[in-house]
Amino acid sequence: MTKSELIARLAEANPHLFQRDVERIVTTIFDEIAAALARGDRVELRGFGAFSVKRRDSRLGRNPRTGESVEVPAKYIPFFKTGKQLREKLNTQ
Repeated sequence: MTKSELIARLAEANPHLFQRDVERIVTTIFDEIAAALARGDRVELRGFGAFSVKRRDSRLGRNPRTGESVEVPAKYIPFFKTGKQLREKLNTQ
C-alpha cells in the first residue's frame, strides 16, 4: 500500500473529513515519526510495533562488479519491530 492509497482508504472510511485533511494528518504523523527517529528517540505504537534507530559500525565491503575492497562508513538505520498484536493477526488463519 502506498501513502496515497492509505490516504484514499482513510478518506473513504471517514466521509466527514475532507481528503486534504486526511492527507495532512497522515503526512504530519509520518513527519513526527521521522523527526523523533532523527533525534534518536524510539516511537512505539501499541499493538502495531516500535520504530527505533540502530547504528551500523564501519566495515570493509566489496564492490560486486570489480571485487575491489571498499570502506563502508558507520551509519544509522531505522529499525522496526512488530508488536505482539500485529504478529498474532498476521499468523491467525
